[in-house]
Amino acid sequence: MEESKEFETPTFEPDNLDRKVQEGFAGMAVRKDLTAMMKRGANVPTFVLEYLLGMYCATDDAEAIERGLDRIRRILSQNYVRPDESEAIKARIHDLHKYTIIDKVSAKLDEYRNIYVASFANLSIDPVVMPNAYVRDYPKMLTSGMWCILQMEFWSFDDELEDELADIFDEPRKQRPVIKPKGPEDNPFKISDLTPIQMPNIDMDAIIAKRAGFTTDEWIDLLLRSAGYEPDVLDKRTKLHFIERMVPLVERNYNLCELGPRGTGKSHIYSEVSPYAILLSGGQTTTANLFGRLNAKARATSLDRTGLVGNWDVIAFDEVAGMHFKDMNAIQILKGYMASGTYARGRESFQGDASMVFEGNINDSVQNILKTTHLFDPFPPEFNNDSAFFDRIHCYLPGWEVPKMRSDLLTGHYGLITDCLSEFCKGMRKLDFTHHIDRYFRLNSDFNTRDEIGVRKTFSGLMKLLFPDEQMAREDAQMILDYAIEGRRRVKEQLKIMAGVEFMDVALGYVDAENPSVVNVVGVPEQSAGALVPEAPLQPGHVFAVGRSVDDEYAVYKLENKAVAGSCKFQHEGVGGSRAARESIDAAWHFFTGNAQRVAAGMHVDQKDYLLFFNDLQAKGPSDEASLAEFIGLCSAACNRPVEASLVIPGVLRLSGSMDELKGLEDILRVAKNAGAKKVLLPLGCIKDLQSVPPELLGSVSPDFYPDGDAVAAARKALGI
Repeated sequence: MEESKEFETPTFEPDNLDRKVQEGFAGMAVRKDLTAMMKRGANVPTFVLEYLLGMYCATDDAEAIERGLDRIRRILSQNYVRPDESEAIKARIHDLHKYTIIDKVSAKLDEYRNIYVASFANLSIDPVVMPNAYVRDYPKMLTSGMWCILQMEFWSFDDELEDELADIFDEPRKQRPVIKPKGPEDNPFKISDLTPIQMPNIDMDAIIAKRAGFTTDEWIDLLLRSAGYEPDVLDKRTKLHFIERMVPLVERNYNLCELGPRGTGKSHIYSEVSPYAILLSGGQTTTANLFGRLNAKARATSLDRTGLVGNWDVIAFDEVAGMHFKDMNAIQILKGYMASGTYARGRESFQGDASMVFEGNINDSVQNILKTTHLFDPFPPEFNNDSAFFDRIHCYLPGWEVPKMRSDLLTGHYGLITDCLSEFCKGMRKLDFTHHIDRYFRLNSDFNTRDEIGVRKTFSGLMKLLFPDEQMAREDAQMILDYAIEGRRRVKEQLKIMAGVEFMDVALGYVDAENPSVVNVVGVPEQSAGALVPEAPLQPGHVFAVGRSVDDEYAVYKLENKAVAGSCKFQHEGVGGSRAARESIDAAWHFFTGNAQRVAAGMHVDQKDYLLFFNDLQAKGPSDEASLAEFIGLCSAACNRPVEASLVIPGVLRLSGSMDELKGLEDILRVAKNAGAKKVLLPLGCIKDLQSVPPELLGSVSPDFYPDGDAVAAARKALGI
């Protein structure tokens, strides 16, 4: 009675999608609630469970399902080979002479003996002969191996000895000597029958053809239910996040990062859905494990020779914070592999198709993280400052938008059996859909080569999953292109925080191929409201400067000046130990004390003290090119009048009162645009240089001009006087 209650069959009410799945995928669909229920009590691969469920529970009759579940439990208890029970199973085969087992079997050709040799994942016996017919019918066992139901026999050598009766002289019978086994053909264990549990092959054309029978929403829901999720409780954006997790399974050499809270099921796809993915728990591995061994004697197998990247479709690093390598060369090899799919070991060069997935936990809100650091912060220190490594990531999935796993997120409806889904994904890896973007759209000029590769790969992977028949409307293409660009821009935004001007082209977008005048720039939600230069008016005394840091990187700085009652003293903090930066601020102060009255009369400059906080917003180090902005900031504080909103100010003001010629105009405008500025204060002499500036920059940041070399006129323009 207690066991019956424990495994009580869940109630089931089919919906329209269930009926379409049962009709369209007869023999390839299973109720996922039964899978989840059996999984709780049986630690076996999902596709083994779903094969047995399809065999014994392919009905909606509750009593028949209950009988089928009981039979499956007995099979798993008595016939499934667990590694710790291998010797007991061997003894059972020996005693009964014939016994059925469930195990993963692989085969290879022994060319010297002209036979196929089988080995088992869990049953610890020497290799045995695999009948040729099974290899011809199920070639998958020659590559990745496959789970099967096998009938094993044991042929004792004693059984083959003929009893020789005593002759008429009553002589003792002769005993034949036992021949010592020499190879697999002499192994007393034999395979007498084999039935594959995994799909030995799949008709990709037939699967793809069935896509036309479903709407886009229905097909998305089918994919999610096949992976075990219930789409009815998810919005469309969250559904795309779950689908994006599958992209590494269908796209070769794809690099995905997902960081977010704990308990959101980040590793489920790679540990439970696909037998072609390997999950490295804790993120721990070695160079030899990833890329193969250098020792020639140790490279006897393909896995030893090429490592994980040559033998798996997906390598998922769980808990990236634990990714520590004793050999630091591993990071350099990994960077090269992520960029090109090739790597060198010793004197040889290898290629691999494995996609890389990096998963980890974020322990604070995204808003708090972005105030102090970047969204790759959970990576260990040896990765944190390596912008070249993160630039190889094609998509950053925002794990903080994925809900924590709850019971209502687990589906109780029909979905494709896990093995069918994984084989479909495996088959789609051979195809390339990256060119389909060009049917409708063109990427804008902010894209560099790696940006384009990342977006095209994400687009291709999502299209393979959602539109495998290549029948995709314009609005569908735009939906997945928006998602692909957002995923890559999230990477680019963090690189901008890390490395500054090198990655300042973050305004990734596209134009319609039929209407190129309309530009769509795709943002990232977590930073859309966090522009460095806000559109709202600033406090008096606050200005934004743009210039090169002491390390020669263009950046935006916020100069926060405050005027209080006093006797014309000046104090500052945040400038740091840079002598050049301090001298530029001093030049602005001296010019202010002698020329402020020319900006606005009646300010009573000498009756106030002035305080400056030099805010290095992007942590690029101080700049010695912020003196004009500081002069204007002091004037703003003295007359209690704010500068114009969304304005940035470049320019160098010397102690003598002269101004340097403004250089690097395109870099200045690009940095200003990416910081969110709408206007920039420029001398009239820059007009000629604007001819060579890309139009999208001028369309985003409008110049305001002042006479060359006239800092007072620049201040009056900025203050609107």
